[in-house]
Amino acid sequence: MSFIVWVAVLGMVLLTLALTASYLRWLPVTTSAVCLGLGIAIGPAGLGLLQLDVANAAPWMEHLTEVALLFSLFVCGLKLRLVFSRRIWRVVAGLAGPLMLVSIAGLCLLLHLWMQFSWGLSLLVAAILAPTDPVLASLVQVSDAKDQDAMRFGLSGEAGLNDGVAFPFVLLGLLLIAQAQPTAGALLHWALYDLLWAVSAGLALGYAMGQGVGRLSLALRIRNDDSTLSPNDYLALALIALAYVGAELIQAYGFLAVFAAGLGLRRTEMSSSDHAPVPAEHLVQPLVGHHQLAPEQATHGDTRQLPDKQVAAGIMMGDMLAFGDLVERALEVFLVTLLGIVLASHWDWRALVVGLMLFVVLRPLGTLLLPWGTLLDRPQRLLVGWFGIRGIGSLYYLFYSLNQGLSPGLATVCINLTLSVVAMSIVLHGLSTQPLLAHYEASR
Repeated sequence: MSFIVWVAVLGMVLLTLALTASYLRWLPVTTSAVCLGLGIAIGPAGLGLLQLDVANAAPWMEHLTEVALLFSLFVCGLKLRLVFSRRIWRVVAGLAGPLMLVSIAGLCLLLHLWMQFSWGLSLLVAAILAPTDPVLASLVQVSDAKDQDAMRFGLSGEAGLNDGVAFPFVLLGLLLIAQAQPTAGALLHWALYDLLWAVSAGLALGYAMGQGVGRLSLALRIRNDDSTLSPNDYLALALIALAYVGAELIQAYGFLAVFAAGLGLRRTEMSSSDHAPVPAEHLVQPLVGHHQLAPEQATHGDTRQLPDKQVAAGIMMGDMLAFGDLVERALEVFLVTLLGIVLASHWDWRALVVGLMLFVVLRPLGTLLLPWGTLLDRPQRLLVGWFGIRGIGSLYYLFYSLNQGLSPGLATVCINLTLSVVAMSIVLHGLSTQPLLAHYEASR
């Protein structure tokens, strides 16, 4: 009966969102904030229809949040259609590198000095809360592959990278909890393997697989005169799965490998278009149901002047972006609703200070102090500083940590602070994102 109730509630949430979409689009609120409110309403604090024990659910919640992140990271990689020589990539590197380290260090210091946490617990909670989220931050990312806005491009690349870059610091926090004074050998192993090897190998493997699979797929389609009929959703699933598994086999980070696979696949589309300024999927514009149509009837407009390779690449990109976005949004609705259901049982008022320090002090200050030069103007820096949305990535790291055998006391602290800060982010950013973006677009 509990499974039936869960499915029924999920169906009602999706139906509510579908029926009210025309009203919600005019309100300054995101879908995530609405789902959080619905979860609270049907949870123990409201109607009491559902309840969930977070600690007992940690094993399957880890895998569910992991799947949501994998699809979102892959889509992030597909969206970034600029060659690496462009200076705008320095924004991505600055946000995913120095800025995230500032957030981790500052939050770790706050938790140790104010809450009197041990250094290990302080670092673990800081690393869990440090990465911005690729799932909930879709509104502030590039709107399409032609979008070259420095703010949105930087936030998209940051969301794709820092969920993997934060992983070694989560592992270091767990190491410091297990060993209050770790040996030099343990720290050296962390630095060489968990930090340097796992990050670089994950990116390299994923990028190579994305390019290899993309080139092989396009070559086979052109050879077999099959530019529009192949199932691209299968290809997306296969590439996500193989990049992730391949990274795990060589002890690299699967999140980074999947993000890089999306980047590599996008580079294949760019090479098929000879680095055309307009993405292939925008030139081709595949029709709904094109799998059942002949190639010459499968797209809008006249594509007879386009090479078959470009038509195939355009349809492949369009299908994968649509499929990934659908899966990403469905899992977002489910996971944020679950967060609302358990929030009342795990709310921690100390999270108000932690969240405000993270959202209002550390990230904005770090963004303003980094030497961007002419890459970002002042309004863009202010917006980048505010749009540090926390979400599914932090939930994954929480459940991963719980499954590593944290003691009940430490687990409770991590659960309460993480869920509370993520809920704060959903509310604060959910209410401010659309008005700020509208003002930003009008000012440009």
